[in-house]
Amino acid sequence: MTRALILLMLPLAAQAEAVRVATYNTELSRKGPGLLLRDIQRDDAQVQAVVDVLVAVQPDILALQGIDWDMDGLALTAFAEALRSAGLDYPHRFTAQPNTGIDSGLDLDGDGRTQGPGDSQGWGLFTGHGGLAVLSRYEIAQDEAQNFASLLWSELPGAELPLVNGAPYPSAQAQAAQRLSSTGHWVVPVTTPFGHLNLMTFHATPPVFDGPEDRNGLRNRDEIRFWSLLLDGQLGPAPEGSFVIAGDANLDPRESDGRTETVAALLSDPRLQDPQPTTAKGDAATVDWKAVGELRVDYVLPSADLQVVNSGVFWPNPEDPMRETAQRASRHRLVWVDITFQ
Repeated sequence: MTRALILLMLPLAAQAEAVRVATYNTELSRKGPGLLLRDIQRDDAQVQAVVDVLVAVQPDILALQGIDWDMDGLALTAFAEALRSAGLDYPHRFTAQPNTGIDSGLDLDGDGRTQGPGDSQGWGLFTGHGGLAVLSRYEIAQDEAQNFASLLWSELPGAELPLVNGAPYPSAQAQAAQRLSSTGHWVVPVTTPFGHLNLMTFHATPPVFDGPEDRNGLRNRDEIRFWSLLLDGQLGPAPEGSFVIAGDANLDPRESDGRTETVAALLSDPRLQDPQPTTAKGDAATVDWKAVGELRVDYVLPSADLQVVNSGVFWPNPEDPMRETAQRASRHRLVWVDITFQ
């Protein structure tokens, strides 16, 4: 269903004021620095498919995951230009260095070696591998954005760090240096024509690929818990006003191998609402992993004071030509929610 058709279904007042917020793990990540920029400039088929999906959905505010970061923002700029050439203009953008690929100098993953992808503050083949970005039609208050990427895991209230035989895993030194965010946690203020909105975005680590110490499972748990603690004011002054949490939690509330109760608790927090977006056929899954199957791991969660007028998971029917495009773009499916300010 196109956005034009969706808006025709809304009351006229809502049409004028609806803001579409979306999250999308684009998997625009490559095996080395500069390769994503090269592929964008070469009109790579996967890059073009991501562009086509975004043009079809037309988000006003967009949280991206899985997009490689570079110091000068060249890849993000080139990607925004590709979107603009296709008719989707985002004059306002925010990004910052993710924790992915930042070498710790320590053995963080317990394999007995250092300087591997798992020894970075967030798993990564290079600095900026699979970062975050926010694109917006509306102005972003850059100076007011909050970046919690440097927060240490051990500093999070109620953090549960991995133990083996009662000892810190892989070492006390590693735990003292380990940051919470595998990619980042940001609060990005956006000034829409209808009201101020704090976009809260992140990309949590998968709760697997570890051992019985459950290092990744515990970290995923605390990366998701971060948002409730932030709203509680336990990490400094709580953000004021309306907000939307939009990102990839890498956890399904029922079917995942991780601490499913953690994301379930977030979804039931009375300070926010879960629109439970689905595809046209009523499917709530947002990713299809061959080894696991279809899961709901990507979320757009507006604060309770906002009115949700529509929502969806972009996954066209098999007979729709856009289905093949969406499959080529990413294993993840774009999730969108239309909100109005009351």
